[in-house]
Amino acid sequence: MPQPPRILSVLGTRPEAIKMAPVLHALRDAGWAEARVLSTGQHRKLLDEQLAFFEVAADRDLAVMRPDQDLTELTAALLPALDHALDEERPDLVLAQGDTTTVLTTALACCYRGVTFGHVEAGLRTGDLRAPFPEEANRVVADQLAALHFAPTADAAANLEHEGKRGHVYVTGNTVIDALLWTRARIGAAPPKSGGDTRRRVLVTTHRRESFGAGLAGILEAVRRIAARGDVEVVLRVHPNPPVESAVRSTLGGTASVRLCAPLPYPELVRELDRCDLVLTESGGVQEEAPTLG
Repeated sequence: MPQPPRILSVLGTRPEAIKMAPVLHALRDAGWAEARVLSTGQHRKLLDEQLAFFEVAADRDLAVMRPDQDLTELTAALLPALDHALDEERPDLVLAQGDTTTVLTTALACCYRGVTFGHVEAGLRTGDLRAPFPEEANRVVADQLAALHFAPTADAAANLEHEGKRGHVYVTGNTVIDALLWTRARIGAAPPKSGGDTRRRVLVTTHRRESFGAGLAGILEAVRRIAARGDVEVVLRVHPNPPVESAVRSTLGGTASVRLCAPLPYPELVRELDRCDLVLTESGGVQEEAPTLG
């Protein structure tokens, strides 16, 4: 009896866990393949929380995260670790989602090993390799190396076709919406505001590397001025990256009408999105999720 094909899904960050969860559930439920999950551990605690919520367990964990690790060190650590994992796992197909360093190095490792690589959320482009950085470069390279391209939209597929990828491009829809609706069904609708509270709720997230410095300072000053109006409640999710956390707490710590919170587990983020009146964000994922909830 022939062995079923082995599909290895690689993920390493919180957004990858969220966006790959519907794919992992579908592979697990379909039963025609041996579906395995490899975690690089690029984000540690944030990743583990999401995997647990989505009832996904990693079959293999590379645990590459180190304190204050830069992109060069992370890339250098990931490539040999992934190569060793591919050698032992012997997958027929490897899947990875998005535009992180995990995705870039997975695509490279598969190329070196001659393993078929499929890119989930393929074809997103800004046309500027420095914005977003390093994500634009990561996804461009990953798409060059991929044999299968799973594009979320027709526009993304058109980008791939413009670059010469005229075969094996599939428009699948955006898996983060599947994850969002699955989560909302599990946690239920957000409770109404407490009686008498007429303030509008503003959810703010900021974490992008290209905003560090003057850009982040401008964002936080704008948030402070919005909060000073007195008719809003600002909920700001503080990313654990030290430059972000330091700037946020020094500018907004103790500010009335501003509630600073740690990065929210995904179900709590969905609940906040459901409750808020306005979202101010530089997060690609949140930009996709917010319109779905109106």
